[in-house]
Amino acid sequence: MASKPGILTEWPWAWLGNFKYLVLAPWAIPATYSYLVKDEKEKYLVSFLVIPFLLSRAVHNIIWISLSRYRTAKGNNRILDKSIEFEQVDRERNWDDQIIFNGIILYTGLMFIESAPSTPLWRTDGLIWTFLLHAGPVEFLYYWLHRALHHHYLYSRYHSHHHSSIVTEPITSVTHPFAEHISYYLLFFIPVLTTLFMGNTSLSALAIYATYIDFMNNMGHCNFELVPKWLFLAFPPLKYLMYTPSYHSLHHTQFRTNYSLFMPFYDYVYGTMDKSTDTLYEKSLVRQEESPDVVHLTHLTTPESIYHLRLGFPYLASQPHKSNSYLWLMWPITVWSMIITWIYGRTFTVERNAFKHLTIQTWAIPKYNIQYYMQWQRETINTMIESSILEAEDKGVRVLSLGLLNQEEGLNKNGELFLKRQPQLKVKLVDGSSLVVAVVINSIPKGTTQVVLKGNLSKVAYSIALALCRGGIQVFTMSEDEYKKLQAKLSKEAGNNLVLSKSNSPKTWLVGDGLSEEEQLKAPKGTIFIPISQFPPKKMRKDCFYNTTPAMLAPKHLENVDSCENWLPRRVMSAWRIAGILHAIEEWNVHECGDMMFDIEKIWQASLEHGFRPVTNVIDSKPN
Repeated sequence: MASKPGILTEWPWAWLGNFKYLVLAPWAIPATYSYLVKDEKEKYLVSFLVIPFLLSRAVHNIIWISLSRYRTAKGNNRILDKSIEFEQVDRERNWDDQIIFNGIILYTGLMFIESAPSTPLWRTDGLIWTFLLHAGPVEFLYYWLHRALHHHYLYSRYHSHHHSSIVTEPITSVTHPFAEHISYYLLFFIPVLTTLFMGNTSLSALAIYATYIDFMNNMGHCNFELVPKWLFLAFPPLKYLMYTPSYHSLHHTQFRTNYSLFMPFYDYVYGTMDKSTDTLYEKSLVRQEESPDVVHLTHLTTPESIYHLRLGFPYLASQPHKSNSYLWLMWPITVWSMIITWIYGRTFTVERNAFKHLTIQTWAIPKYNIQYYMQWQRETINTMIESSILEAEDKGVRVLSLGLLNQEEGLNKNGELFLKRQPQLKVKLVDGSSLVVAVVINSIPKGTTQVVLKGNLSKVAYSIALALCRGGIQVFTMSEDEYKKLQAKLSKEAGNNLVLSKSNSPKTWLVGDGLSEEEQLKAPKGTIFIPISQFPPKKMRKDCFYNTTPAMLAPKHLENVDSCENWLPRRVMSAWRIAGILHAIEEWNVHECGDMMFDIEKIWQASLEHGFRPVTNVIDSKPN
């Protein structure tokens, strides 16, 4: 929002929320019906193609978003090192409103301009005129409009909304108040209407011009430089006709320079080109890929999780992952993404963060939960994990933490397999078990004397039972087999606090994977379910409470946090991920995987000292 919002700041359909696309229904439905049902004389291809055209624009934008976030996470050719936070993601979530507006304008034109519905498919002269008119009046008028928008009156009421994003992303290019978009469309429609009334317009010219605008807008707002130097060396006048991402980035940092739309010509003419333009361009071009200090290795979870990755839809990624029925409508894209991940078969960079002097990256294995439980997929997955570890080793990474099922005991014995295969590893492998145990223990309500331990026994489950029994808290188990396994791990004194009982009386349940719905329904009313594994249990009870999976609230000095980690709330990080950061910043220089367990109290105190805080506000009782 602008600092002093003016009239026509909000989009007219903002009150509709996620149903805003219904605005196009009164035009889209009749146009589609007419084309599919009516006679040849009454159907118009132009009207029918409006929706596919708008969808293609949306896909074009999303591709740029994914590319930009991937490249800035890796670091090569990055322009600015400043971070993007949730505030910017929320501010830019309405990037698609301008596509809806575009649709309304097109449908309105088809209704009131007599010659519009019969527009031909191709006219070469019309295409040439379109770009001549853009290079002439559109670029000239935009330059002066842009300068006017930087006058304090208009800037405070409108343009400051766009400039709130210092570090730009492709969608920043279309994040403007409604009134600004009206003025921009008035400019962009100069070539469209002129060629229409000249009688030489065509569908191809309209599509190519719109694609050109989207391409240049998205490219210019990327936070990495991608225009090669040889292009300007081969054709020197091009520097007056095409800007670069670093060129426009300076406008967002300096504010009073580089006003041009896509062609810097008028900045040269009127003396507003920033003097550091060439220097920043050269510097960005030669910037190498970043070598992180810490890597967190995760993987995809469900087919829909691709949309919640930071590389997918920014606003979805900024919300905790949950099932959304409308994502089922995108099944063609979902299937396509699954095929791509299957073929690509390589770890990819998802996110970059900064914590004090550490550079942190998140890498993802392109495999889904279900594949981790397929026996024939296990060796492939372990090979991919090992390749990632060796890549981290080559890059000088100090600590690699294994997230989600990448450390599953049945898969690689909590990472021990890789230490046996690569005994000379310098990068330290961390499964985070010690911090997970610490978080779970400190999540148990004060004064609790009895807890129930349910679910599959794991390294974490054994360690929690040992810590609690030593601390004088009774641990109930309802399985004789589990009781024997736990008893074998405990000392005689601690074993006195391990109780085999069919009673469900304790109201604090520590639950791992494998908790059945039937078992959950047996819990007393008011029970608190505290997960001890990476995945939350399905919420079956309205009369009980569910903690988040082991996690902590990240401090403000953890930078560039603009997406949620799976189902966790904003700025909440899993204990497995935090453990890797703590190992690196404390320089402990030890592995924590396999049967190895780090000092639980030591890592807990370290987490607090570095600003991580227990999560206290995410308990709820809403069923899934």
